[in-house]
Amino acid sequence: MSNIKNENWLYTISPKRKLIDLNFQEIWRYKDLMLLFVKRDVVTLYKQTILGPLWYFIQPLFTSVIFTVIFNNLANIPTGDGVPSFLFNLAGITSWNYFKECLVGTSDTFKKNQNIFGKVYFPRVVMPLSTVVSNLLKFGIQLMVFVGFYLFYVFFRDASVIPNISLLLFPVLIIIMALLGLGLGMIISSMTTKYRDLNFLVQFGVQLLMYASGVMYTVSYFKEKLPDIAWLVEWNPMTIIIEAFRHMTLGANAGDIDSVKFLYAVVFSLIAFFIGLGIFNKTEKSFIDTI
Repeated sequence: MSNIKNENWLYTISPKRKLIDLNFQEIWRYKDLMLLFVKRDVVTLYKQTILGPLWYFIQPLFTSVIFTVIFNNLANIPTGDGVPSFLFNLAGITSWNYFKECLVGTSDTFKKNQNIFGKVYFPRVVMPLSTVVSNLLKFGIQLMVFVGFYLFYVFFRDASVIPNISLLLFPVLIIIMALLGLGLGMIISSMTTKYRDLNFLVQFGVQLLMYASGVMYTVSYFKEKLPDIAWLVEWNPMTIIIEAFRHMTLGANAGDIDSVKFLYAVVFSLIAFFIGLGIFNKTEKSFIDTI
């Protein structure tokens, strides 16, 4: 018995953990598992479909066309002087889709993977992290679509869209979107173990949030039309991110970067992530008994 007590264990698995605990060393040990989950998400999503990965291209293009026809051609919503409405909408949809996929993909982590979680141990946070990474691949594909149309409008349509030095902050935007989607997704996923109604509200809520995130209009236009409630859109972190992305790629006419609002978006995303991580770590200890 004394030999067992004195033995140096390689790994120790214990339910006693800090509330906010992101063990990078343990996550790195399970990096191969994370890559397998990423591959599963990418391969199985469009498995047995006719068009397959082409849906990565079709979805943002068709949505941009519909937004252009309805909001710009019929409703006459301006997109800024010299900014093509299709390119304006494609920029908003491209950035919005990454956040949306991260949020929706992580919002049912416990429910979707309860069989795996109940049989084998691995850091549970690997699952939502793998969702964020797999969505990053999809985002990269859609970003290439945006760049392709961007070059087309610049060289063949003489569009007055000019990227600026703030484009160097683009990696920061990706991190903010990932942290925000991951944090909110982990909060929702933890709550759905007890409140199943949230499963029905997520998709509906995400659609409403899109209309309050400046995807199809500029903040300046919204402030002009509805000044009393403009603050709801103006201080929405995703509005700030989308406006910043348009400003970086399409110029000052399409969006704006305010240093105070940008810092607010960063802080908000970090707080959402750490709150989500804390709730996620607390829930994973006992969720199998309630789900």
